[in-house]
Amino acid sequence: MSHGTVLITGVGRRRGIAAGLAVALAAAGWDLTLNHWQPYDERLGKEHGRDDPADVAQECRTHGAEVDVISADLADVTVPDALIGRANRRDDLTAIVLAHTEGVNSGVLDTTIESWDRHYAVNARTNWLLIKAFAEQLSSPVREAEAGRIVALTSDHSAYNLPYGTSKGALDRLVVAAAIELGGAGIRANCINPGPIDTGWMDDEIREAGVAQTPLGRLGTPQDTADLVTFLLSPAGGWITGQVLYSSGGFHTSK
Repeated sequence: MSHGTVLITGVGRRRGIAAGLAVALAAAGWDLTLNHWQPYDERLGKEHGRDDPADVAQECRTHGAEVDVISADLADVTVPDALIGRANRRDDLTAIVLAHTEGVNSGVLDTTIESWDRHYAVNARTNWLLIKAFAEQLSSPVREAEAGRIVALTSDHSAYNLPYGTSKGALDRLVVAAAIELGGAGIRANCINPGPIDTGWMDDEIREAGVAQTPLGRLGTPQDTADLVTFLLSPAGGWITGQVLYSSGGFHTSK
């Protein structure tokens, strides 16, 4: 029996964290609405297959999940409301996992206005609009077992990754605000900082540095993040809200 539907954004590349979340949640009994935007993946030029979103969806279906795949640019202000409506077509949208991102390296001196605005549109504004639309479609008050869950992936990048890092900082505050303001409607909201996970952006030097700075002696994997997301979406995770959780093998403690 399905737990309901969860919307997962950013499921563009099979090697990405969001793809791992989708497969894990399908195995845990969730039906899925998966969002992706191929022009972003092509623009970044990271490793991806011919049709990764379709491949991920098919893998999820092998676990018995019903899966809907939607291509949409989250920088478009009309998309979040439409995406929530589509995900809630059966009136059973119970959770949203905000795993999408705009992430292009630049610093204080070389960030462009266009890049800054797109980072904030995708990483901050869109998440606000998705959370707002999600909260508006939930029945209120909801029963404890049916409480809505919001999980967002964040980061503590800053220097030389300025628009990405600062927009993720805005996301942290947004999710904490949602936990406080929407708690009365039974909604739990948390951020996860997964630390360094090699989804195709690391070279050997970065991998070695990441391992050296991680007390548990290895890099994180999408499955590590998926384990925590699955817990937060389960009844056992219902007492956790308003948190920025580090699931990073201790990486942040070694800085």
